Amino acid sequence: MGTHGAAPPRASLRGRTTPGDVRVQKTYHSEQSGRRKNSSMTLSESVANYWELIKPRIVLLLVFTGIAGMLVAYKEAGVAPSALQLLVGFSAVFLGSSGAEVLTNYRDRDIDGIMARTRHRPIPSGRVTPGRALVFGFATSILSVLLAYWFNPLAALFMTIGLVDNVVVYSLWLKRRSWLNIILGGISGGMPVLVGYAAVAGTISPLAVFMSALVIVWIPTHIWSLAIRAKDDYVNAHIPMLPVIVSMRVATVCIAVTSSLLAVFSLAVFFVATVSLFYVVSAVACGAFILGYSVKLAFDRTESTAWTLFKISSPYLAVIFTVLIMNFWIF
Repeated sequence: MGTHGAAPPRASLRGRTTPGDVRVQKTYHSEQSGRRKNSSMTLSESVANYWELIKPRIVLLLVFTGIAGMLVAYKEAGVAPSALQLLVGFSAVFLGSSGAEVLTNYRDRDIDGIMARTRHRPIPSGRVTPGRALVFGFATSILSVLLAYWFNPLAALFMTIGLVDNVVVYSLWLKRRSWLNIILGGISGGMPVLVGYAAVAGTISPLAVFMSALVIVWIPTHIWSLAIRAKDDYVNAHIPMLPVIVSMRVATVCIAVTSSLLAVFSLAVFFVATVSLFYVVSAVACGAFILGYSVKLAFDRTESTAWTLFKISSPYLAVIFTVLIMNFWIF
């Protein structure tokens, strides 16, 4: 039975309001506000709100890794890239990544309304109603699987795995229960590469697995450094991110370890493919840069350093994948 039009829940325990009551009340008032705001919203405002809802920066980064997977597969197969296939591949990964983000935003609308960092997002701020977000998320997710299936069943399978891992494993199961949310839920971040590679090759190679794993290894450094900056928010929302449940010293050491693994792992491509001196020098330089900031964070343990590490981690991944593409197509 739906709750549309129902009154907000009463405080429990004879007038004392529990954290759960506060969350539900915030969600209720957000939905009511959203209905009022959507009734007077222009088309351009609606498009802008849905664009913000999908978190375009992280989505476009994942799309880039998917396109990189396609380009590497083309090169390994000795086939010229197809503009149509690249367009469909772009659309499939874009829609899949967007759908996953929207569905997790729908699931997290109660805690997003509590956290200062997220309370102005489209759903908790009332600019997109939860119901419309849910429909939009399901529609884009289903369409992404269908577009991936246009290539072959294997690409569709990897797309489905990515969606299930992000929405079910990360958002529904682990995010509010265990610090392993980023470790196990991060598997979805590596799926766009496999979708792109399988779309072209119809199979998976050790190089494709390496590229996918590189994204998965990157995720803890990226997310945990953000979690240090937003620690108070996660505490208020009762989200057990690693920096919330351990000391700052332990958290920063863990980030330094994952950054070390990331830097070393970026050179492990030696085991699965022939790489140029250009790639080696680039990977070493980028790895040293991000590792240097991680070590700095382990020593000074400040939010400002954690924020800087978070901000440079996305460009790091983009550069590594750009260098990989150049390694196979130019050098």
